[in-house]
Parts: sequence; structure tokens; C-alpha cells
Amino acid sequence: MTDTDRLLTLLAARSAKRGDFVLASGRRSDLYIDARLTTMDPTGLALIGPLGLAAIEDAGWNATAVGGLTLGADPVAYAIAYASALAERPVRAFTVRKEAKAHGTGKLVEGPFAAGDRCVIVEDVITTGGSALKAMQAVQAHGGIVVGVLAVVDREEGGREAIEATGVPVRTLATRTRIVALL
Repeated sequence: MTDTDRLLTLLAARSAKRGDFVLASGRRSDLYIDARLTTMDPTGLALIGPLGLAAIEDAGWNATAVGGLTLGADPVAYAIAYASALAERPVRAFTVRKEAKAHGTGKLVEGPFAAGDRCVIVEDVITTGGSALKAMQAVQAHGGIVVGVLAVVDREEGGREAIEATGVPVRTLATRTRIVALL
């Protein structure tokens, strides 16, 4: 079994639920994928880090930083950053807040992020693409160069296409179709 197969199996077993759900986008769905049950799990982190790093390298994005909108993107970014240190190809992690802090430095983008960074926006689940697009705007407003978007799961509901319509390529580690096939 490959690491991708292991990740798909983990997502199907832990993160995918059948029922009637309202998603963050406001849409209704018969499938809820709570990727955090996988992305915050030690086994999930151990798989996502190297798989995410490999996807970024295979895409040729030459990233210097990874991150996205808190909370879903955080464990994904940290797993990739950790895997990059082990592979001796360091990629820094950052977090995009939903709103700038009202105290301290008032930052919207937190962590070792710098203007000019080649950034990959990461997501746990893409549905409409709204979270990734918001993170992209914040990073670009702070001088980052968005070279791609990487999601653990693509729900295949138009989010990928919405992001790609901005000219930014998208890669995913899993899709709704592949997860549902294991349910």
C-alpha cells in the first residue's frame, strides 16, 4: 500500500461521514469531510508532510513558505514544514488569520513569512475555494508570491476551478471520489 493509499484509507475511516450537513460554504451535502480528524492525527501528519512536500516539488513551485487560513490549513502547513526540514529542503510555515489582530503588531499573516516569499497556499478541504482565495489575497497584499494551492482533499464542487480561474494552479492529495470509493 502506498502512502497515498494509506492517507485515503485514513480519510475515509476517520474524516468522512454520511448524513445531512451544512458546509462552511453554506451549501448542503450528504458527505462531510472533517479533514482535521486526519490532519491533526499523528499518522495523518506523518503522511501529509512528505506527500505534501513531494506534491509541491513535483509541481516545480520552488516554494519558500507554505500556509493558509487558520485553522484548517495550520496542521497541513506545519506537517509540510517539518517534512521539509527532515528532507533538508526547508520550507517555512505561516498562518493567515481570519482578521488582523487588534493588539500587538496587528499582523494578518503570522510566522516567519516575508515579502517576496514564493508561497503555496494549503487547505485541508477545498469546496468553493473561498478560504484559499482569502488566504491568497492576504499573502499577496503582504508581498508574497502565490505559486500554487495544495489541498489535502478536493470535494470536487468547483473550488479548484475557482482558484485556477485566478491563474494559480492547484494540486490535491485526495478527492471526494477516491474517498467515497472507500466508504
